[in-house]
Amino acid sequence: MTTRQHTDVLPRPSPATTLMASLLPARAVAAEAFGDGRDEDWFGQLLPAEARLMAGAGEKRRRDFAGVRVCARRALRTLGYPPVPLLPGPRGEPRWPDGVVGSLTHCAGYRAAVVARPGPGLAGVGIDAEPHAPLDADVLEMVASPAERAHVALLARTRPGVHWGRLLFCVKEAVFKAWYPAARCELGFLEAEVRFTPDGPHSAYGTVTATLTRAGPFTAVSGRWRVAGGVIATAVVI
Repeated sequence: MTTRQHTDVLPRPSPATTLMASLLPARAVAAEAFGDGRDEDWFGQLLPAEARLMAGAGEKRRRDFAGVRVCARRALRTLGYPPVPLLPGPRGEPRWPDGVVGSLTHCAGYRAAVVARPGPGLAGVGIDAEPHAPLDADVLEMVASPAERAHVALLARTRPGVHWGRLLFCVKEAVFKAWYPAARCELGFLEAEVRFTPDGPHSAYGTVTATLTRAGPFTAVSGRWRVAGGVIATAVVI
């Protein structure tokens, strides 16, 4: 597991930079872990209230829940916060300590947490990760507007090394995670219009913007995405 706090705003990824941290602005702290977690005693590191909540859950659910909270406490420690239980809210969102914004994500072989103290230039954050694999056509039809489907189809023809449909889904999940804590209401997949800009003709990373059509606390977010180690990672910032 790695923990990193940045000194550069939205740096380009490099081998020395962890996957999620490479997507984040300066004040954000990321902690992440690769692998399936079977060799880690993550569940044993849960605080009592968290362990009670997961007592009846299946093994995978317990492992995912525990892994991201271990990451989150490592990131919070970097900000100077003591260990606290991170219990889920109504939509599964973590309830952070006062004075903290953050986001969690996990997928097969990867889990990550991001935390920050809010302030000018960073009022909230949303992250998501997905396996770098094609997205089913029927799912893409459900989550993407006609303009977005045309956008990812063009990118797929010109830059076939990235599964753009899956990346689109990943970004929309990250946007929801930034939206919900601020708006306290749902955001539909079609209420965020996403546009990608790769950093170069053959790069597996770049920037993303999402324009929101639903009235709420903000109308747009921007961020970065990256594909590495078989994982798509995205981070957007309010």
